[in-house]
Amino acid sequence: MAEETREEVEEMGREETREELEEMQRAFTAKYQIVEQPQRIIEGVYRAIYEAKEISSGRLVAWKRLKLHDEGVCCTHLREVALLKQLSHPNVVELLDVFISARKMDLIFEYHGSDLKYYMRSRRGHLDPATVKSFCFQLCTGVNFCHLQRVIHRDLKPQHLLVDQRGRLKIAGFDLARTLSYPTTAYTHEVVTLWYRPLELLLGSTHYSVPVDMWSVGCILGEMATGTPLFCNAHDTPSEIDIIFKIFQKLGTPTPDMWPGLMDLPHFKPTFPKWRAKEWEKIRNTKAQVGTAGIDLLEQLLMYDPCKRVTARNALKHPYFADVVLPEDVSAEEAKL
Repeated sequence: MAEETREEVEEMGREETREELEEMQRAFTAKYQIVEQPQRIIEGVYRAIYEAKEISSGRLVAWKRLKLHDEGVCCTHLREVALLKQLSHPNVVELLDVFISARKMDLIFEYHGSDLKYYMRSRRGHLDPATVKSFCFQLCTGVNFCHLQRVIHRDLKPQHLLVDQRGRLKIAGFDLARTLSYPTTAYTHEVVTLWYRPLELLLGSTHYSVPVDMWSVGCILGEMATGTPLFCNAHDTPSEIDIIFKIFQKLGTPTPDMWPGLMDLPHFKPTFPKWRAKEWEKIRNTKAQVGTAGIDLLEQLLMYDPCKRVTARNALKHPYFADVVLPEDVSAEEAKL
């Protein structure tokens, strides 16, 4: 009898917990309303992002809904929430609200009209030089802040950069981000979308740090200038070796003299074809868009040796940004805070 009573009490406790969770979920969803005809909806097997409205204030928000697996909340989702709670900066997207239930996870973000990929596509890939410079400066500012907080993004790409009509840019997409540990531990090299993945990761390095983000910044700068991905055709579905060879064809095949430790990387082959570096004048219209100073910054961002690659902090001091024009409500000093 006592055993049956104990089981009944436990079942009552579980039922009360379920009811409490359901009530909390109802209270959470009552705060927001999905816009009936949103400008854009992103849907996938495990996630959907909706344009929604906060009912109390009427402001637009982005509602990200994640379907959870049977084992519960994925560590990458928890990591994303923890990092975004830590990162408060004008050039990092703000996480406004969170709710986690047994089957899904809801994240409410500040709303921006589009991502950089969509923004460029809507302009047929043609951004004026001033816009390219402003977006790149804001990107470097946000990345610099993340790095100062010992956070490495590991998946910078146009789709993860939010922009609005006033020209403000914010970094999003922190699913793969990590807090760096010291001494540095081994990480997976299968991060960063292929088109923006640095050569050290393509060649199998598992010991890396903030320079991987700076290579991605260089790829994004090149893409903004030319309208297409720097190391891939826009409609390609490349393999890792395809990207490696595209990089070699534009920047030249690396040698141990320019990159000590190159021969120790797992996927480097001495038999790789030997290409000479192209001049930037011959790589689409890159130089015409960013000028001599911009090419110098681009070359520093795309240095093969990660130890020689420019940091976000030093990139912000580069002459390329001497005449940068930022949105009216964002000053250069405020952006760096």
